[in-house]
Amino acid sequence: MTRQSKAGSVAFLLFPFIVFQTATFVLGQESTEASESTETSLATDNESVGVTFAEPTEFEWELGVRITAKGDAKGITATAPIPIEWPEQKIEIVGQDKSGSVGRVSIKRLTKNSRQMLCKINRLKSGETAEAIVRLKIIKSHIVVPKDTTKLFLAENVPSKLKQYLRPSPYIESSDKRIQQIAQGIGTAEGLTDWQRVEEIYKWVRDNVEYKFDTKIHSCLEAIDSGHGDCEELSSLFIAICRAKNIPARAVWIPGHTYPEFYMTDAEGNGHWIPCQAAGSYQFGAMTESKPILQKGDRFKLPGNSAPLRYIQPTLVAKDAPNGLSFEFISRLANGDKQESTGRER
Repeated sequence: MTRQSKAGSVAFLLFPFIVFQTATFVLGQESTEASESTETSLATDNESVGVTFAEPTEFEWELGVRITAKGDAKGITATAPIPIEWPEQKIEIVGQDKSGSVGRVSIKRLTKNSRQMLCKINRLKSGETAEAIVRLKIIKSHIVVPKDTTKLFLAENVPSKLKQYLRPSPYIESSDKRIQQIAQGIGTAEGLTDWQRVEEIYKWVRDNVEYKFDTKIHSCLEAIDSGHGDCEELSSLFIAICRAKNIPARAVWIPGHTYPEFYMTDAEGNGHWIPCQAAGSYQFGAMTESKPILQKGDRFKLPGNSAPLRYIQPTLVAKDAPNGLSFEFISRLANGDKQESTGRER
């Protein structure tokens, strides 16, 4: 079970609307001027130098919402994330399913790199449940370690559109003095390649923070103080130390789990995003997760939110729901099969 599903729903009253939000995994890419094609050109996957892809496997996934009225309700609008493509992930929308009470269902672009399903429900009777689902064909590939890691280097000049991955973000205090001091002491031995210097960060995090699941999210500093954390804290600490050493890094979110990526360049200046498994099996530079990528990033700016968000949340808004609504974000394999994670579940 994910930390978000354990946390449950949180209701916010914004007169004259009642707004319900769940803290759960969603897709997205930071609000940025860089389009998907622009980011791909900044971080290519040149088979001769960077990571390669193997074992592409096709799955059908269902993503959507389930809403149950605790009393008569009307004027309901719900959103749910719809993944976008990444080099290791191909997406095709193959259909929609909705219950009779659901009206219009549409796919809306949030930013240049993200989109969501939006559904409208005129009215629900007490105890009635509505469901709206988008079905997707997802082809997900494993990521294989580069053949020659000595041909990858830390970027001397980080492209301006990737500098967002050097800044602090929620629970990732990369500018804190303690994080800076820790970063200065890692990967300093003579003779290390740039790849090995990043791997030293990876080893330090795994050696100094023991895996322990918690329903509450904690910051990097709290993880250091307590000496334990789950995949979120381990990933966040790796990202924070990378950023403190001027290495772009970001979070990758899949159902029930998260892991980090870091950025390197080749001799020609092409960029490459490299994954690693912060919690769970030792995977540095490779990734065998078959679950779909819901989001990459950890600092999101959206209209109406002054503070950056760790991830974009699905939402539920009702004009009139005096007794409340229960709200569930659905993310599941269409055939009901389970997928195992090579990381630790949150």
